[in-house]
This record gives sequence, C-alpha cells and structure tokens, in this order.
Amino acid sequence: MGAAHVERSLGQATEFSRPIQELVTEYAWGNVWSRPGLDIKTRSMLNLALLTALNRPHQFEGHLRGALNNGVTEQQIQEVLLQTMIYCGAAAALESFRVAETVLQEIRAQE
Repeated sequence: MGAAHVERSLGQATEFSRPIQELVTEYAWGNVWSRPGLDIKTRSMLNLALLTALNRPHQFEGHLRGALNNGVTEQQIQEVLLQTMIYCGAAAALESFRVAETVLQEIRAQE
C-alpha cells in the first residue's frame, strides 16, 4: 500500500490506537512485507485472497489499491477472486468483485 499509506496511518493514530498501529507498521509492513521469500506482487495477491476469505471489504479495498500499485493486473485480480470463490464461497467472492469493480472504475475515471 506504500510508504505514504503507512505514514498516513501512523499520523492519524490516536493516543488509544497508536500502540496497535505501531505494531502493525513494525510487524506487517516492516518485518513481513520486507522478507525475501515472496515478491510484493505475490504478497498482494495472497492478501486479496485472504481478505476475501475473511470477508473484510474495507481492508480488501485498501489492499486492492496496493496490489495495483505493486503491479498486479486486473486480469490477475479477477483470477484471484475466481479462485477464492471455489474455496471460500460465492458470497465472499461476489463482495470482493463488487468492491474491486468500484475501485477500478474510480481509478479509470482519474486517468
């Protein structure tokens, strides 16, 4: 999702939410995303599948934007969502398709 997103998230943290935001930044964005075992494009596609499986549309939207920034194509996003439908159910995949379509339309309108 990029350094700007991480900085914005830290900047918007309240006194109450700061500890969790700092942990997420350190472990998720720092330690896990910087590991050498998977490239960021693969990590992004995994996140889209996992967030679909967990039915987390808000998180899915943010990670979809990040996946596009990381070089994931619209066709790859479509394939990831079709794959998740088989293993996670149609309702979860349909929700992610709905979110993806909205985001993709927004991005196309800005281009």
